[in-house]
Amino acid sequence: MSIEATLERVSAIRQALANPAAMVGAAGQLKGGGEAPSATTTSASSGASSFASALEQANASYATPTEEGSATTAGALAQSAVPTSALLDGSTTGLSAAVAYSPLQSASGVVGSAGISPVSAENVDSPGARIVAIAESQLGQAEQPPGSNESPAIAEYRTATTGAAPGAPWCAYFASWVARQAGEPIGEAGQGAGAVSEVWSWAQSAGRAIPNGPGVVPQPGDLIVFGDEHVGIVRDVLPNGQIQTIEGNYENKVSANVRSPSEATGYVNMN
Repeated sequence: MSIEATLERVSAIRQALANPAAMVGAAGQLKGGGEAPSATTTSASSGASSFASALEQANASYATPTEEGSATTAGALAQSAVPTSALLDGSTTGLSAAVAYSPLQSASGVVGSAGISPVSAENVDSPGARIVAIAESQLGQAEQPPGSNESPAIAEYRTATTGAAPGAPWCAYFASWVARQAGEPIGEAGQGAGAVSEVWSWAQSAGRAIPNGPGVVPQPGDLIVFGDEHVGIVRDVLPNGQIQTIEGNYENKVSANVRSPSEATGYVNMN
């Protein structure tokens, strides 16, 4: 996947997920209650596209090539909030800028979280860099209502995993969706994983499993595994050894976090 195609993909995803409530329409707005809403939420009679349809349309846009410096490319950069002055290659396109200067958010979705640094700009077209860029585009996506394991975005994340169940814990669904969007699907047949144990089992069979231990340092884009309980994505490793992560289903949303290197039980090499 080229740098331009990846940037187009990240921008399209951001646009499609920027206001999911508006996409599903008034009739599809989620309400509090014990029953999780259906993953196939439809739009209101006004004719507004469903979330899945809107995202599909947005994804279709990056299949059309655009010239460097065109209005479409400039719009994608504006959506990615990448200042022209920050571009590493001097051009108006490039994943290097999107990865190195993507707006930072805390676990509460606030831009400019203290203690969170940008990911490294090295190997900007690597699988790991694509995974990080796409995961960053989802920061702040939250359950609606909190504790339901549901939202239009989470329903979309489930599409990357065969047999995904509405209302189920979704950290593995999120990791599977990001990996598939980056062109590095999880699973022997690319079917995704619905449980952390499935992620680790696949990693072991594929020779990607890295048990944690002295001297083990993950790479950006690797999956970080916490036993059978939770999985996230490594965003970067800080000079003090702490690990910046992006985790689905952390505090009911896609959150930026900082982990001690001793917390993880292992990593999955995605590079």
